[in-house]
Amino acid sequence: MDLSGKVAIVTGASKGIGLATVQALLARGAAVAGWARSAPDDFTHDRFQFFECDVQDEHSITEAFTNTMRELGPEIHVLVNNAGLGIMGDVDGFRTEDWKTMFDTNVLGTFLCTRAVLPQMKQQHAGHIVNVASLAGTAGSAGMSGYCATKFAVRGFSDSLFKEVRPDGIRVTCVMPGSVETNFNGKEPGLTPDPHKMQPEDIAAAIVHAIEAPDTTMISEIQLRPANVK
Repeated sequence: MDLSGKVAIVTGASKGIGLATVQALLARGAAVAGWARSAPDDFTHDRFQFFECDVQDEHSITEAFTNTMRELGPEIHVLVNNAGLGIMGDVDGFRTEDWKTMFDTNVLGTFLCTRAVLPQMKQQHAGHIVNVASLAGTAGSAGMSGYCATKFAVRGFSDSLFKEVRPDGIRVTCVMPGSVETNFNGKEPGLTPDPHKMQPEDIAAAIVHAIEAPDTTMISEIQLRPANVK
């Protein structure tokens, strides 16, 4: 897809992979709606509009979607389901509230945002949905059962979705990064890049690569790992 003049929605757009994806899409000529609970710090662009949105809340998504179509036009060409969080801990000490928060954000949020855009994409007979999962959706890890479960769910959802909407001209890509230097799990990125982690811009570049694939090609899954291991 040629992104020039297209409209994209990016969830979790205030920082990390989300903000890097917003910037990458803008650089390719798209108009971008950033959905998040808070606006990105010190970031403005004439083709970027921020809409406050909590992806756990169906009403909040409906409102953000309505506002996006009013401000940027009725056609929606790209949805990047990036909003997510990770809470770590052993199962026998894990709080029920934390478990529900992760599933409501990572899984329910992905479903609700996808469901919101699908009627318009089907009407256009065109669109691309990118779901940001994780390598944690390919193999379990001790102390990460809840997070891994959500990302396995996102990967399964993506695989089923691409088969469901493929006849409608809609492409679906599941992006599964390994270690990325972000605010994930409450940690602050280092002042200098960690050579053993990928940068948010690296994941954004992969997302754009998938979206810009030729019309004859759908990249259904991308796994990314740091090139330099400890």
